[in-house]
Amino acid sequence: MRISARNQIKGKIVDVTKGATTAHVRVDIGGGQIVTSAITNEAVEELGLKNGGAVIVVVKASDVMIAVD
Repeated sequence: MRISARNQIKGKIVDVTKGATTAHVRVDIGGGQIVTSAITNEAVEELGLKNGGAVIVVVKASDVMIAVD
């Protein structure tokens, strides 16, 4: 796969929860960190996403916010 997005993080799927039209895919990216993506149920099926599957999380956003505590 070739893609222009620079924010790519390898991980493993730990959970796929389908709703009426949208699924939430939770990905363990290491160090106890989980990234959750909301995608269509159709995309889950087309990509064959299942628990334990290796994936790449791609983050492409026009706004990235940073907060401190």
